[in-house]
Amino acid sequence: MRQATTTTVVGAAVLAAALALSGSTPELAPVAYANPVTPGPITGYGFDRCETPSQSAMTAWRKSSPFRAVGVYMSGVLRYCSDQPNLTPTWVHTQLAAGWRLLPIHLGRQANCTTVERYQAHRISALPANNYSYARSQGIDEARTAVAAAKKLALPRHSTIFYDLESFNIGNSACRSSALRFIGAWTSELKSLGYASGMYSSASTGIKMLDDARVSASNTVPLPTYIWIADWNDKRNTSSTYIRSDGWPGRRLHQYHGGHSASYGGVTMTVDSNYLDLHGFPKCTSSDMNRSSYRFTTPDINRTLVTPLQCLLKKNGYYTATVTGAWNNATTTAVQAFQVKVHHTQAASFSRSDWVALLSAGTQRTTLKPGVKGWDVIRAQRALNAATSAELSITGTYNAATQRAAAAYQKANHISPSAGIIAAITWRSLVAGHW
Repeated sequence: MRQATTTTVVGAAVLAAALALSGSTPELAPVAYANPVTPGPITGYGFDRCETPSQSAMTAWRKSSPFRAVGVYMSGVLRYCSDQPNLTPTWVHTQLAAGWRLLPIHLGRQANCTTVERYQAHRISALPANNYSYARSQGIDEARTAVAAAKKLALPRHSTIFYDLESFNIGNSACRSSALRFIGAWTSELKSLGYASGMYSSASTGIKMLDDARVSASNTVPLPTYIWIADWNDKRNTSSTYIRSDGWPGRRLHQYHGGHSASYGGVTMTVDSNYLDLHGFPKCTSSDMNRSSYRFTTPDINRTLVTPLQCLLKKNGYYTATVTGAWNNATTTAVQAFQVKVHHTQAASFSRSDWVALLSAGTQRTTLKPGVKGWDVIRAQRALNAATSAELSITGTYNAATQRAAAAYQKANHISPSAGIIAAITWRSLVAGHW
């Protein structure tokens, strides 16, 4: 526990004693823990179980097990082990301080077509009126309930809360459509309340529903930021045959083995085993955008270039969605808008010519010669890496290597004189996308 918190607790205890002597004992405010956002970036193993483990079990497993994340049933009218005596703000703070990553789970209303008896009284409405407005209002209610529970446990803003949507008949159109809109509303409301949205579900039903929506050109439903795939295939990775490989990169959890006994440090618990690959979204830093080459890019070719593509399109006002590093519908829309702007052929791909034009885009075009430094040099170095095979280091300094690459470019494009000084004519050629 932090020293400041300890001081607060001791001071509060002294105050309470003094007030008790005076015959006045008002309720003391709860201790406010300064907890980290959870789960945060993590790659490795986690477990979840019905009942929140005791502190002694958590301590033993922290020392002896490979697990570093734990799923807990935090809230929801249908949550398993509804009596959770171990799940307190102190327990949450202690685990986070010890390095555990927590995966809070909310188990509320279930799909309308569920056949599980205990879910029947708490189903998502399948009434289609006003684009399933009742289902959407239910999703909002569940998000508010979950956030209230998270706040009571001192789970900080920006933490992820996972909705547990159990298996259902994905072939039932009304059931699937209402469940999708319910999760969309859950996602939007969580975001508005300052938390991140996750969803746990069977790979063949809820997860497939989300992934199909992701690739649908007509989908307008907000999708969860993180997905937790239940696919008991015993593969210790985040892959599943039910979801496309480009969906939710760096934002997946995989429950690969269902309930089984495991023992570490002399403590045996019945758990589900999970593998996590959570490294979040690219941040559009220089390291994300600086590459030694930029070549023809599609959803399936040169995938590592999708991050700089989205970042640069966003910087120039074409891409308005979240940078994910995976080609999505918003990427295609932004790519084609840029291609129209620069008078290139529209396509669901990004050509070498497109790269040269995008990387050199800008209204300021300083004359570049040896010794010049600054943003315009970075633009030129990136554009030359797209237009030539120079593989320049992006330094922001117009050095000899940059001058040689510029001279080669000028020669290839019949720009005279070709002394490697980038002035108006060379800038116009780059901005046009010539290579």
